Formats: sequence, C-alpha cells, structure tokens
Amino acid sequence: MKPWLLMHQRQLEFELTLIDVLKGEQKSPEYLKVNPLGVVPYMITPEGVGIGESNAMLWYLAHGSPLMPNDRTEQAEALQWMFFEQSKLEPYISPARFFTTILPQEKDARAEDIAKWQSQAEPGLHRLDAYLSDRDFILKSGYSIVDIALYGYVHVMDEAGISRLDYPEISRWIDNVAQTDRYHPLSELGQPSQQAA
Repeated sequence: MKPWLLMHQRQLEFELTLIDVLKGEQKSPEYLKVNPLGVVPYMITPEGVGIGESNAMLWYLAHGSPLMPNDRTEQAEALQWMFFEQSKLEPYISPARFFTTILPQEKDARAEDIAKWQSQAEPGLHRLDAYLSDRDFILKSGYSIVDIALYGYVHVMDEAGISRLDYPEISRWIDNVAQTDRYHPLSELGQPSQQAA
C-alpha cells in the first residue's frame, strides 16, 4: 500500500500488477524473472532498476517532492522512524493481521502466536502514541514519507486484533493521514479505476 499511496498523492503515472501470495504467485517462474528473490512488493523504476522493500520505494518516489524532508536532521529522523516501523511494528502487526484477517481459518491454530505478536507490538505502539501527543504528523515540518511508512501497518492494527481505541494519539494521527490531499484508502488498492493516477 505504501508506495501505491505515495504515487497517488504525487500524481505519478504507474502500472500496478497484483501478485496473489496466497496462491504462491510470487514464486512463479514469471514473477521470479522480474524479482529473483520472489517477494513482494517490488518496483521497477522508469530506468529499469528493481527496488524491493516498501520504505526504500518511498525514499525513491518522494525524491524532489514536498513529501521528502529537505532538512538533513529531518531526513535522519525520517529514517529513524522508518527503521523503527520495520523493527518494532511491522514484524508483529503484519503476522497477527495475516492470521486474524487475511487467513482467518488459521486463527485458532495460531492463537498463541497471535497473542505473542500482539503483545510484542505494544511497546512500539505505546512509544509512537506518546510521541504523537503534541504533533499532527511525525515530523515537525508536516506530512511526509515517514507518515506513509508508519501508516501502512499501523492503520490496520484493528485487523491484527489490536484496538485503535487503546492508542488515542495514534488514532488521531491515522485520521490526519486520511485527510491529506489525494489520499486513497487501502480498500481501493487494485481497483481498475485506481491503477493509474
């Protein structure tokens, strides 16, 4: 979702190809020709360079736009929070959501794991909630790629069985992100009318 949202907000032209990981399409010979690592998401730049990892895609796509912080210190802060998202939030929210919402038939069998992931997400979510107590967006300069990076999994925490109501500042921030110009919700990802902006 993250690079897709940024491309919409920057009004960049793009072509979206959906890969069904539940069917193993990321390991198909056709996809492995595109990305030999067999993982998603993956982006091919206009120059023909392949970029994996959604936050790296954000950094590439935001270059030269207001979504990329100009200040060197804010760029370091952005990277700090993007690393935080990948180490303290995504590893726990993602699998809990996967087995709770995307593959619910496995929910009971993975109940112990889900509870552990939910618990492991709490320190990071509490830290983010406290940090947002006196700001509308992550950086003082305003909405940026770091908000998109964090938003990706944090805004679907309810689908991981983690109540948004327990994190009022995060909840307010989620609403702020959803009010930004040219915002598109996750529910529109892959809709035919939304594949190019």
